[in-house]
Order: sequence, then C-alpha cells, then structure tokens
Amino acid sequence: MFKCANPTTAVRLSMIPTIFMAVFAANQPGHSHAAAAPAPAPVVISAAASPATAASFSVEVIGKGRPVILIPGLMSSPSVWQSTVDALKADHQLHLIHIAGFAGKAVRTGMQPDSSLLSAVQQELLAYIAAKKLQRPVVIGHSLGGFLAFALASTAPDKIGPLVSVDGLPYLAPVFTRNPATTAAQMRTQAMQIKAQYSGMTAAQLSQTTAQGLFIQATSPAAQQQVLAMAGQSDPTTVGQAMAELLTTDLRGQVANIKQPVLLLGASGTLPPQAQAGVKALYQQQLEKLPAAQLDINTKARHFIMLDDPAWLNQKIRSFLQEAK
Repeated sequence: MFKCANPTTAVRLSMIPTIFMAVFAANQPGHSHAAAAPAPAPVVISAAASPATAASFSVEVIGKGRPVILIPGLMSSPSVWQSTVDALKADHQLHLIHIAGFAGKAVRTGMQPDSSLLSAVQQELLAYIAAKKLQRPVVIGHSLGGFLAFALASTAPDKIGPLVSVDGLPYLAPVFTRNPATTAAQMRTQAMQIKAQYSGMTAAQLSQTTAQGLFIQATSPAAQQQVLAMAGQSDPTTVGQAMAELLTTDLRGQVANIKQPVLLLGASGTLPPQAQAGVKALYQQQLEKLPAAQLDINTKARHFIMLDDPAWLNQKIRSFLQEAK
C-alpha cells in the first residue's frame, strides 16, 4: 500500500495516477490482473455537438434543457460519459469538458511555471458559465472532475447548482495516508517529487505506468483498455502537475460554503467485504462540513463507475436530479 507519509521509491510514485481514488485496493487479496486486450476504437459522443474552447479546456454541447456540466477525471476524455449523455440528453443541455493535456487534448500553453493548472480550469469554467448565461448548472465530475465540482460549488455557491461527484473527494491525500488528519503542508514534499518525476516521463512511460494499475480502474478488459488508451494520449507533465495540486489542495473546510444539494458516489469494488466499512467512513469524513450531503457506495464497481456499472450510476444521477432543484 502506498503511504505518502514515508519516503517513496520511484515505482511507488509512478503508481499514483493509476491508483488514484481506489488506492485502498493496492494490496488487498483476491485481485486478478486482467491480461491486456487490443485497445478498442475510442468511444465517440454520438450526438450533434456545438464546440466551444477555453485555454484550459474545450467543450461540446449536446441536448436541450436543464444545463449540466460534465467534467472527466485525470487523463480522461468526455468519452467516459457516453452512457450518462445517453441517459440525460433528452431533457438536459450537456456541456462536456475536455481538459487540456488529457486524453489527446493539446497541452495548454502560456502558463507561468508556478501557476495552478486546476485553479485556471476552475476560473475558466466560471467564466464559461457566465458567458453562456447558464443558470445554476448541475456539475457532475469524476475523480479529479469531482474535486473540481467541489471547488466550483464552494468558490461560487450562488452560481452553481446541484453537485454530483463520482469517486472524487474534496481532498485526495487522506486516501493514501489513511489518516484524515493529513494536511496539505505535510504532503508538499511528496507532491513536488511526483511533479518532478512526471515532468521527465515520456508518453510511453506514462502508458506503461498506467498499465500496472488497470485492475483498480475498471473491471472488463475493454474498459481497462479504454482507460489505458486515454492515458497513452495524455501529457505526463500535465498529469504530474495535476496530481501535485490535488495532494496539496484541501477543500474539506471550504465545502462548508456549498449551498446546493450534493451527491457523492464512491466505488469499492476492489475490496473484500471486511474493508467496506472503512471506505464508507473515509468518504463520510470528507463530507463532515456537509451534513445534508448524500453518500452512496457501489461495492461492485471500480473507480470508473460509468464503465463498470453505468445503469447504477445513471439511475442514481437521474433520481438525485429529479429531487435536487
């Protein structure tokens, strides 16, 4: 099990993006590492779309109705939301975000060396919401996208509508340390090591690193290969910077500003039954400042819930949105 509180080897550092929110599974018994299968053709969002562009991301707009912003996670493209698009597009206007440097999207240029990638995405998303005159849009994010959803809603609570986070938390580090008392200051050294390591990686090395942890990301060989294909088209420097920022940005206090209904959907499908209670307790602790937030854990799915159990995910989202106005 990776523990950031101790000095780490290059191998352990390199595993961080692959274990991301599902790190609990790393040393649990009973894992089966699926053999690699030929990568399938990339999933394409199958609807007429109107593109838009910001420096940190591009957007596809699909459907009509209540506005919903869909943010994918680390090294991911909007293709991961295909089933959710199909479930919502009839009565929702979907704004699918593709973050620069992830899954084939060109790297953002012109950023200062010490500037924050995730803060830039957040600010440009708020500018996009204002420019498009979106009235309190729903924000649904996966993993890193879930973190951004919490950031948006806590920074601009009057501008954001209901929030759904799919296996993304206000603060990532306690997942690795297994200690809710972990602080951003304590994580700075490890975060800078990660950032430096990934800045020196090639795309092939990033892909090889991701392949080591595919069993934690998704269940089926086809879904695992979709994750691997997206990683292989991601920029290692951008990935390293994003991970460093996630480890040193703690939103657990700030989420008290959120006024909207919140749904957090977790995944613990890589864990044995005796570990399930610990997972739920960890997620619940992250919502301590949001006592009205809803938490639901899928004990069968892995980190990419939308690939492992899309029916469960979309039913939870639709039910929540019907109640959350």
